Amino acid sequence: MTQAMNVAIVGATGAVGVEILSCLENRNFPLKSLKLLASARSAGKQVSFRGKMLTVEELTENSFEGVDLALFSAGGDISRQFAPIAAAAGCVVVDNSSAFRQDPDVPLVVPEINPEAALNHPRNIIANPNCTTIITLMALYPLHLKFVLKTIIASSYQAVSGSGQHGITELENQVRAIADGHPFTPSVYPCQIAFNVIPQIDSFTDTGYTKEELKMLNESRKILSLPDLKVTCTCVRVPVYRSHSISAIAQFERPVSVEEARKAYDGMPGIAIKDDPATSTWPTPLDTTCQDTCLVGRIRKDLAIDNALNLWAVGDQVLKGAALNAVQIAELLVKHD
Repeated sequence: MTQAMNVAIVGATGAVGVEILSCLENRNFPLKSLKLLASARSAGKQVSFRGKMLTVEELTENSFEGVDLALFSAGGDISRQFAPIAAAAGCVVVDNSSAFRQDPDVPLVVPEINPEAALNHPRNIIANPNCTTIITLMALYPLHLKFVLKTIIASSYQAVSGSGQHGITELENQVRAIADGHPFTPSVYPCQIAFNVIPQIDSFTDTGYTKEELKMLNESRKILSLPDLKVTCTCVRVPVYRSHSISAIAQFERPVSVEEARKAYDGMPGIAIKDDPATSTWPTPLDTTCQDTCLVGRIRKDLAIDNALNLWAVGDQVLKGAALNAVQIAELLVKHD
């Protein structure tokens, strides 16, 4: 018999929090109770869930009494402050921020890849990986099982919703202003995003890479338990509302072929092939928007690197890249009591 849980969502009124709520409802997650937590500004709001209206409560240090599981989606500062409090109260935290991803005592989990890691959480905290890392590894993990990953060279094309609602609003306002011939001043991004691309996501480090780009390196190594995996990445913001795309060259220890690569995806959960060059069939962001499954296409032998494949992966970064992955981790915890 499945054990129902007392669950709290921290950041329940944000974009990812709303998607977490939807995932819990759509996947019929076993709930004894559900508590919606947010800032004082959002406290008192009414939210519909399973035919009932729930009231959003203000997040405080006392919010986690009697809570079994807390799904955090309120940003790194909130997670660093409140996740240890929740964990100390006996609550297991699944955190969407980057706050604990590189903590050696905090597992970093993609349920389709390393589900066993979620069951060993000495700090009572489990980290959700970065959205781009999740989508990329969903496409590469089936190939890793067959050929063994050695190097990843990637470029990401990331939707404005990765910046939250402010990113969507900025793109909408700029498109409207350009169409109407009105001037505008960018505020969310350092330059115009409408009809443009921006080759910077997050701040630069002294390596010349941004923090977002280094997440692909550090998180891939931890999730796959490959400390020597070589990863280089360029992350680009594009004028797309939702769903991230990644162009990846993956080099393997073993010889590869396109035919064997296609077979590697057979029966793998959460990932599907959409790839037929003869009919110009390949994944686009619109194909995965509001969809749980990631898609992979343009699979071909790389012409410059030995034992390497070139591919294109797409996934909804709000769902599989955040909310859905967190709920799947919660389902693992329920399954294993």
